[in-house]
Amino acid sequence: MIPSFYAHWRHVFKLDPEREISDEALDRLCLSGTDAILVGGSSGVTFDNTVDLLSRIRRYEVPCALELSDASCGVPGFDGYFIPSVLNAGTAEWLIGRHAAALADFGHLLPWEDVVGEAYLVLNPDSTVARVTGAKADLTFAQAVAYAQVADRLWNVPVLYLEYSGTFGDMTLVARVRDSLRQAHLIYGGGIDSPARARAAAEVANTVVVGNVIYTNLESALATVSAVNDTIKEQGHVF
Repeated sequence: MIPSFYAHWRHVFKLDPEREISDEALDRLCLSGTDAILVGGSSGVTFDNTVDLLSRIRRYEVPCALELSDASCGVPGFDGYFIPSVLNAGTAEWLIGRHAAALADFGHLLPWEDVVGEAYLVLNPDSTVARVTGAKADLTFAQAVAYAQVADRLWNVPVLYLEYSGTFGDMTLVARVRDSLRQAHLIYGGGIDSPARARAAAEVANTVVVGNVIYTNLESALATVSAVNDTIKEQGHVF
């Protein structure tokens, strides 16, 4: 049975273990009413800084999941684990290669009952994740939908993450992808730095991830929680 610890998430704060965050800011984030804290980053993530961040988050009751992109950072104690595969990566290394190598060494240690596959579609060519993975990110609408349907319909991956990291994406494209999905839970991340953008993303995705603005404008980040919640109430339904 595929874990569904994320199924009710509508708003999520994403924290990067490599970036500093004060105790006061962390306190406000964890008590903000967000549905979960997601821990992960494109570079500089280590076992030690992940352990440190988890230990600080665990002072609160908010659910906490790890986006595990490097097996050496597999810290136990999270409520759930996402294993990302980049659909439009430049090489097979980021689609399946690193995953197979990691499982060969650590597969017997994974808490499989809490592990979920996550198909990443990287859509900002200037983002760190695009550079690291060599992703072909300048996709047309038709290409983005095609990649999404490979993950959703051919591979039955339970989670699809549209990643615009560093910029706010095209919500028309996001809506087009959402409408093409049959079973995958759609997560959107990238450029959400205001309540207005949070509302726009919440209208077309199952889950909205707020990340970078946490470190540049905490008040704006906190305001996105009520914006997403209000949008869901106005819609009167869940996708």
